[in-house]
Amino acid sequence: MTWLRKPWVGPLAFVVVAFVAFSLPPYLTGDRASARVQSDWGPHYPLLVVHVVFASIAIITCVVQIWPWFRGRFPAWHRRVGRVYVWAGVFPAGLSGLVIGWMTPFGPVAMVSNVILAVLWLLFTWLAWRAARRRQFRDHRKWMIRSFTLTVSILTNRIWGVLAFMALADRVPEAELPNAISGIATWTGWVVPLLISQWWLEREPRRKTAVAVEQREPVSV
Repeated sequence: MTWLRKPWVGPLAFVVVAFVAFSLPPYLTGDRASARVQSDWGPHYPLLVVHVVFASIAIITCVVQIWPWFRGRFPAWHRRVGRVYVWAGVFPAGLSGLVIGWMTPFGPVAMVSNVILAVLWLLFTWLAWRAARRRQFRDHRKWMIRSFTLTVSILTNRIWGVLAFMALADRVPEAELPNAISGIATWTGWVVPLLISQWWLEREPRRKTAVAVEQREPVSV
């Protein structure tokens, strides 16, 4: 089967579903104390719930959208799921994330990172949607890859958070540790994957050109 040629699809889908199954339920209870991020700012909790719910929709639909087999086999559904990703996923999650990122309790370093991440997430997704509407599918694919990278960056954020804790636990005063970990994790969580995705996008045309040239070269015997 064609989808088996993309071995990353299954593991990525499993990780995303497991992450959502772990992260989402506490925010569906209405209990402010169950939130994993606490803040004294009154609107923080309802906005956090909005962000988590719609970000969960975004990350699940995003995995479906980048699945090559699904795109090729069901183009109409690809467009429908894409609308859900944009309007019921990224946009409400990004706008709420922009506000709660600005009001983060984890200090100015994390705040700047969260705000930039939210702005870029909204921008990349809008550019991907606009390119699709204009039938500029090559540009749509590039912007969608960038949008996807920021959507799933929450996964790498958690990994960097664990590594930062292991590195700083015995070196940073306990009162400063949450802000230090959050500052490191929020920046590396999305900057590193975005740089890798940009490197891949720039490398891909050169790789295709090299293959095309190689195929045109005569074989010497």
